[in-house]
Amino acid sequence: ARHGNPPQPIHGLFLMGSLGTLAQAEQSDMDVWVCHDSELEPEAIAELRKKCQALEAWAARMGAEAHFFLIDPQRFKSGERDSQLSSDDCGTTQHYLLLDEFYRTAIWLAGRTPMWWLVPVYEEQNYDDYTHTLLSKRFIRASEVLDLGPMSHIPPSEFIGAGLWQLFKGIESPYKSVLKLLLIEVYSSEHPRVQCLSLRFKQAVFANQLDPDELDPYVVVYRRIEEHLQARNEPERLELVRRSLYLKVNKKLTGSTRLRNVGWQRQLLERLTTEWGWDERQLVLLDSRSQWKVRQVAGERRSLVNELNYSYRFQSRFAKTQSTADALNARDLTILGRRLYAAFERKAGKVEFINPGIAPDLAEDTLTLVHSPDKREPGKHQWALYNGNLGIHELPNFSPLKRSRELLELLTWCHRNTVIDSTTRVALHPGASDLSEFELFNLMGALQQSIQLPLPEVSDEALLMPSTPSEILLLINVGVDPLRHHRDLNILMTTERTDSLSYAGVRENLVLTLDQITLNTWNETLVSRYDGPHALLDCMSELLGSLPQSGKQPQIHVRCFCHNRAPAIAQRVEELIGTARLLLERRLNHRYLIQVQQQYHVLEMKPGQIGHVVINSLPGLFKYLGEQLSSYSPLHLDPQALDDHDLALILPLGQPECIQVFYRVNEPDADLYVLDEHNSLWHQRLPYHDEQSLLVPLQRFLHALVYRRGASLPLDDPSAPVTLEALYYQMLPSGAGPARRVEHRPAPTAADKAFYDVQAIIEETSPGQLNATLYCDNSEFSELEYGDRLYAAVAQQILGKRLELQRYRCYITDLDLSGLLDGKHGQSILFLRHKAELEKLLNEAMDQA
Repeated sequence: ARHGNPPQPIHGLFLMGSLGTLAQAEQSDMDVWVCHDSELEPEAIAELRKKCQALEAWAARMGAEAHFFLIDPQRFKSGERDSQLSSDDCGTTQHYLLLDEFYRTAIWLAGRTPMWWLVPVYEEQNYDDYTHTLLSKRFIRASEVLDLGPMSHIPPSEFIGAGLWQLFKGIESPYKSVLKLLLIEVYSSEHPRVQCLSLRFKQAVFANQLDPDELDPYVVVYRRIEEHLQARNEPERLELVRRSLYLKVNKKLTGSTRLRNVGWQRQLLERLTTEWGWDERQLVLLDSRSQWKVRQVAGERRSLVNELNYSYRFQSRFAKTQSTADALNARDLTILGRRLYAAFERKAGKVEFINPGIAPDLAEDTLTLVHSPDKREPGKHQWALYNGNLGIHELPNFSPLKRSRELLELLTWCHRNTVIDSTTRVALHPGASDLSEFELFNLMGALQQSIQLPLPEVSDEALLMPSTPSEILLLINVGVDPLRHHRDLNILMTTERTDSLSYAGVRENLVLTLDQITLNTWNETLVSRYDGPHALLDCMSELLGSLPQSGKQPQIHVRCFCHNRAPAIAQRVEELIGTARLLLERRLNHRYLIQVQQQYHVLEMKPGQIGHVVINSLPGLFKYLGEQLSSYSPLHLDPQALDDHDLALILPLGQPECIQVFYRVNEPDADLYVLDEHNSLWHQRLPYHDEQSLLVPLQRFLHALVYRRGASLPLDDPSAPVTLEALYYQMLPSGAGPARRVEHRPAPTAADKAFYDVQAIIEETSPGQLNATLYCDNSEFSELEYGDRLYAAVAQQILGKRLELQRYRCYITDLDLSGLLDGKHGQSILFLRHKAELEKLLNEAMDQA
């Protein structure tokens, strides 16, 4: 400016990336570094950025992709950066690796020379002193150079950061990442004496080794990786690197394009492939990548996944050996490990994704789907998928693309890998199954609706949490007609009993099989199959147990496309699952009672723990419902269960903190039911005389029980339950037919006449050995005194006191179990159970007296 020269705020323009290299293609983008004066004011920098954005927009209109990055050399040299500085940059953690790439790939367009090029390789460690000498002794003018810094040392944290970034990208586009991952492996294995490629490049130029082919940035990278892998004797990995380079260059060496266009890139690539010993067959295979289908992709996937997993293990080991293995790296490694696991790890039920960026389209024009006996396991069947439209007699001459034990596993694999799309024609040979083309079409449609491709990217936050379901598709009776035997016998059924779990007079279960397809929060697709007598409840218990206890809940879709009653079956299962989810969300430890045919199933629902109890008979159900419970447990009864049984009216009425007594008269007997304070059920059938004699003895016993409990509770315990109220209900109508309603009744009032007081005390005399002592009119009768004649003696005492000749039952009016309860107050069901047992023994003794 002093001599009249205008100021030059832009010090240099450099083009980075693949332009001018072996891998340059028409679609290659351009990264331009605009190096500017460090003294520029913020307003001027903003104007410069605006101009660069206008250039990017102009390039886009011309059909090119260009990115302009503003570089302040002083700030860059000190490690300060505003943002990413290349299209493949992941931030400030890769400063020196980016500088290494700049020095060996940048094309000088205009402006000053990078100072680095004036420093011999052997002076790289003394970069600052050497450049100071050049400037201070005026070998060069400061106005002729720009200084971005030396390449003498690369911190190990950069290798870890760059490796993680390339692994992350490699999950979606493995070929693009293989070369960079291997270069990072080379650098890491040389640490701390890293001979980075930019220094090798500079050394070659200084030594006048100027063969442009050997100085090509991609060839330089390849040669260094080749040295490394040959020294380690790893030819398979080297072949993968060669294929990755060939596919990255994307210049076909076979077909008609070779004759039309013989440029320098194709000539260099031909020299390389000749050096590698590749024949025409291998070149044709790689050149037809856009047409690769399942067989070619599956083989290539193995090599790529092995390489990505190896690279992850290498990065993990390297991170642990460096002092830079901080919490951030540990977190990133954990997330990346889970990304790799979710994308590539095999596990039971998981649908393998075979095409992570290997081929553009795996969809087949025509496929043949076959159900046939499994020759290896007599009595079992399998599904197989063949390429093309094959007749049944042609199948032995071809090998299938994939086999599966179950159809949905195969169809989900086809959908996840887009082997079947909307244009694919599928020839079906259903074999012994009931699968129709209509059902197959609807199954694929249901898969496409539930698992919509492409899947959204999984966030880091999701990977830091355990995987949970995000979408669940339940398909019922796939390839199975639940009423096939009726169809075979040409029976047309008309029935009022339309419940899909207890259909028609023979109470058939129409839910025979369930296939569950789950997409989880890590984008894993899992398939589970349920069949057998408990298929539905097994499926429900596992499904409910897999649901997240908080946060977003998955969508659950239930579909059925079988030959008979498909909509009704799907609706029934959907209602059951919907009810179960509502009960689970209430967190009240619900039990859900469902009847399937003549069996009963109870889902015991505690958050994160779903139990499934199978009960084979009505007496077994009474036994289950009579078990002691640690706290109140609501029982939800499926409306279709226990049809026309008293329990269907009683169980839905259970309430906490009270004792509910239900009775039903069916002369000459009556049924007594009690739901206690924890919702346990007690039942007794007694001879019926009148309501007074039926209910008053039980009322007295319950009154004594509540009195004992109140007396044993500490007065200052606010958590102690309030006095238990006894509520009474009658089921009507009486008689032999089914009860239809329940009516509340007032508590019975005792008659004026005195009642005979029979008290019992039960104690444990040795482990498992209980002894009873009975008191009648304050007279004591103990097993110690009477032994086996205890109940006969008490019976004689009671009969001797009676004035009436008519025989009637004797009842226990009070019971003490404190010797069994270790200071706790026992649940009412326990007292009722002992009461019934004692009364049975007493009344049998009275009958024999």
